[in-house]
Amino acid sequence: MPPKHSIRMLIVEDHAGLATNLLEFFHDSRYILDFASDGLTAIHLIATHEYDVIILDVMLPGLSGFEVCRRIRHDIHCSTPVIIMTSKDQLQDKEQGFIVGADDYLVKPFNLRELQLRVDALYRRKAGFSRTPEITIPGIHFNPGTFVVRTDGGEQLELTGTAARIFEELIKAHPDFLSYADLQDRVWGEREVDMNTLRTHVYSLRKLLQDTFQYPMIKTLHGRGYRLLAPNKDSR
Repeated sequence: MPPKHSIRMLIVEDHAGLATNLLEFFHDSRYILDFASDGLTAIHLIATHEYDVIILDVMLPGLSGFEVCRRIRHDIHCSTPVIIMTSKDQLQDKEQGFIVGADDYLVKPFNLRELQLRVDALYRRKAGFSRTPEITIPGIHFNPGTFVVRTDGGEQLELTGTAARIFEELIKAHPDFLSYADLQDRVWGEREVDMNTLRTHVYSLRKLLQDTFQYPMIKTLHGRGYRLLAPNKDSR
């Protein structure tokens, strides 16, 4: 079912023909569109406007889409869902996209209806996060509306996109673990996601958490799944 509210999207694409096709396809009262044809313009728009979804090409003049995604996540702390669209279809390219903070990855050429379905799904997830109250386990607090993880010691970290969804599912499951299959199903739903993609996301999230909170917050249970560890207890 399509969303009832308008979705404000930023489309970052330097190919005039594709940009026109996207404009015509999403010419609907449910979508409010902004366009950028290069990475620097995109970063400026994202820093000064609020969007529900960002559609980001990789091969852009100046900064690549990967670098744009990295900067908006780490420099301006933007958590808006990002769909990367590109003709780069190798596994290492997809891994790079997810590592820099993308939520989805669509290989060109693609059906515009598929892109629309992915936009609507990301919007629903974002809207759902904003209505969810804070989740707490001993020593750790997570706010799904702001994507902020904080500990009783006062340290805090703002997560983005898929990392926030993975963390939410792990903290909900605590003290139990989540199997690989359950985590895939809860984060990506009916979309098929291979194990390399899942492991890449969890690896990046684990490193980010450890660098911030100085202890291994995610434990891998080999052959089974992942478990979130509370400070000063589970992590001993």
